[in-house]
Amino acid sequence: MKTWQAIRAVCLAAALLVIPAAASAAPSDVAPLVNKLQSTYAAMTSFRAAFTQELTHQESATTETRHGTLLFRKPLLVRWETDKPNPELLLVTDKDIWNWLPDEELAYRYSLELARDSLPIIMVVTGQSPLNRDFEVERMVPEASDGNLVHLLLYPKEPTAQLTEAQVWIDPATSLIRRAQVMDFYGNTNLIRFDSLTPDAALQDSDFTFTPPAGTEVEDHTDGSHPSMTPLMH
Repeated sequence: MKTWQAIRAVCLAAALLVIPAAASAAPSDVAPLVNKLQSTYAAMTSFRAAFTQELTHQESATTETRHGTLLFRKPLLVRWETDKPNPELLLVTDKDIWNWLPDEELAYRYSLELARDSLPIIMVVTGQSPLNRDFEVERMVPEASDGNLVHLLLYPKEPTAQLTEAQVWIDPATSLIRRAQVMDFYGNTNLIRFDSLTPDAALQDSDFTFTPPAGTEVEDHTDGSHPSMTPLMH
């Protein structure tokens, strides 16, 4: 189960939305772009995006591809819904976290502390992490696959086991993140491509609430306990 890897990447882009720009400077060749990126996300209250996700496991050299929809609303409400290959919902509300597996008729409930553990990653994907404060930023040489996107390599100033390196691809015309990738200590990568992204989308409160359907088994871990196979972490 790699759902929480997804939300970690989501968290990476979310970070730019709520945290004010940092005083420390980015390299001169990327500073204007980074500043514009942060001001764009600071002014944004929400977004809706269709995504393609590629989860690559270093040891087995396997890649899993997923497709779905991401809804984000400040301060940190996230609806990460995978449609293919298997339906799955990850919901970060203002009170708790839900991970619902419809095909298994199973739902996990967690405390928000689990999201805070992976907050730096969520912040990057949703655009809320001040790049010039939290990372050493390098501009990469453009590749053919980048198109017109600006490719930045990010080294966290305080790396964790979940985040040792990140990359973002930015559309210079809109100052929006179009791709984000995070790498963990083991070399596993989580690449998110936003196939479409609508800033300040009209989202409903109901988008960020969840009631388990009848017949769903609920495993409640809001007390801090964890199952032997924690779906949010693997």
